Amino acid sequence: MISLLNGTVRSLLSDRAIIEVQGVGYAVLVTSATSASLTLGAPAILHTSLVVREDSLTLFGFLDEESKNTFELLQTVSGVGPKVALSILGSLSIEDLARAIAQENVGVIEKVPGIGKKGAQRMILELKGKMTRVGAHANHLSHQPAWREQLTSALVSLGFTPKDSDNAISALVSRLQNEGIDPADVALGDLLKKALANGK
Repeated sequence: MISLLNGTVRSLLSDRAIIEVQGVGYAVLVTSATSASLTLGAPAILHTSLVVREDSLTLFGFLDEESKNTFELLQTVSGVGPKVALSILGSLSIEDLARAIAQENVGVIEKVPGIGKKGAQRMILELKGKMTRVGAHANHLSHQPAWREQLTSALVSLGFTPKDSDNAISALVSRLQNEGIDPADVALGDLLKKALANGK
């Protein structure tokens, strides 16, 4: 299972990207928001979900683990496949989706392309009570800068606990600030290397 790609963006369209990892290019389907946050030729870390079909292997990529988990959760709803799940995440934030499900707001969900009223009702029925933790976590993450969010996700996926990754990043930030460097100006791959070196 390919669950994380850490490489360089070699091709970029609104709905897909090619990430080169150690000489191999992986085609990844993404939302337009994810595509907009990537830069051609720059390092990128994507959390990925591999969907296996008889005639294809398709990677779907996300900026954080929470989005990937939500993508996989959405596919547990009958009638929702990976393309529709990606369309939902491209149209609604995790927080908005969790709120719509909690409040049984069919109108918000049925506006997503490929859902419709019956699909929205089915999603609310099958996901009620399962999205609350996801929504709360998304709300917590939204107060962090994007680079920190991505770095935290990368460290956690490498085996750090959330607390350890937070400590490693905090130590890294103070070290960079002492050198007069803004972490937001440092490539994510370099931040990851520095945080790993610091965490050992």
